[in-house]
Order: sequence, then structure tokens, then C-alpha cells
Amino acid sequence: MKIEIWSDFSCPFCYIGKKRFERALSDFIHKDQVEVVFKAYQLNPSAEKNTDKNAYETFAKSHQISIEETKKRFENTVQNAKSVGLDFRYDLIQMTNTFDAHRLAKWANLFELEPKFTDRLMKAYFTDGYNLANIETLVKLADEVGLDKDTARKVLEENQFSNDVRNEISEAKKIGVQGVPFFVVNRKYGISGAQQEAYFLAALNQIWDEDHPTIPEEDAKTTYCTGEDCDL
Repeated sequence: MKIEIWSDFSCPFCYIGKKRFERALSDFIHKDQVEVVFKAYQLNPSAEKNTDKNAYETFAKSHQISIEETKKRFENTVQNAKSVGLDFRYDLIQMTNTFDAHRLAKWANLFELEPKFTDRLMKAYFTDGYNLANIETLVKLADEVGLDKDTARKVLEENQFSNDVRNEISEAKKIGVQGVPFFVVNRKYGISGAQQEAYFLAALNQIWDEDHPTIPEEDAKTTYCTGEDCDL
């Protein structure tokens, strides 16, 4: 079973959904036969790389709402995050561009470290208040998960993996992704949003059963037992 997950490091429900999905996957009886692939997506591709505004000001301006309404929305998200053990610090969050972080994640995938790096980037954004558009910050985070610092810097400075990120974002549009997180299972089934663990687990079980139908005992004998020595 192959599961592709389109998400952005600056997407709160991507982080929450990732945790819920991981918990469901841990309870899935066939988890050892599941391949999880992370795909790049940008909620705000025009976001600046540096900003002197806090998250409240940035969000309020972009959504044309008041600071008070922004804080109410954020508080709801904070409570959702706590339900899966995450600590969202909107007083620290820097709402900057994530394109370079996605590029580095694609490079990390060469070493099978993209899942680990993805988790670190999300924590860096939502809990630590790091600027994910800052090269020095990204190099530091890469080093923390076991990636080579010098190569990481080279990847960033030479704009490597830009096409990989753009292609994945373009792919999302082609298959109709309108929001993230978005989970695609075996290129046939789509699950949108940060669903509850029970929903994820039920979906995984249903999809597995549909793709691996049980052969009735009578049919199995008829199909696989041939020759004079068959015990029918």
C-alpha cells in the first residue's frame, strides 16, 4: 500500500493530521506493508522570506480580519494541537516562505530522512518559532536529523531540487488537491483533511480489504488444486 501525503510545513492541520495518521497507522495490522511518501505543497507561495510582523498581524492582514478574531482562531487550533500532544506557539511563529525548506526535504529523501526531517521542520515552525526561509536555520535543522551540513548549504545556495518541488505542487493541482493535508492511497483513494485517528484506521482497513479480496475456500481449491492427486 502506497500513501502519498501532500502537506506544507506551515500548515497547522498538516502537522495535526500527520500525528493522527501516524497513530492510526501504528494500529494498522498491515503497517509493515505501507510506504509513506511526502509531497510538497505551499499554502502561501507568495509569503516573504523575512518578516518583522508577528503571526497575528500577518494572518489578520492576509485574511482581512481583526487581531481579536485571529487570536480566537489560533486558540482553537492550539487546542486541537494539544489533543495530539503538540505545542503550537503562535506568539513565536514566523509566517515566512517554505519553498526552500521543501527543497531541502526533497534532498533529505535521497537518504530516507524526509519523514524525520518533515517532523523536525514542523516542530521548528510551530513550536520553536524558527524562520524556515533562513538558510542558516535550515542547515542547522538538517544537521540535527543527521544530514551533512555542508551539502545542505550547497543544496540551498544552488537552488537544487526546485523543479522537484514545483512538480509535486503541480501534480497536486492536476489530481484536484484544493487543500492540505491530502492523502492519496494507491493512486485510487483520496482522504482530505486532518481526520480523526478512527477515521484514518477505518479507511486503511477498508482500502486494504478492497484491494486484497479474500478468496473463498471453494474457489481456492478449484483455482489452485489440479491433477489426479488433488484432495477435493
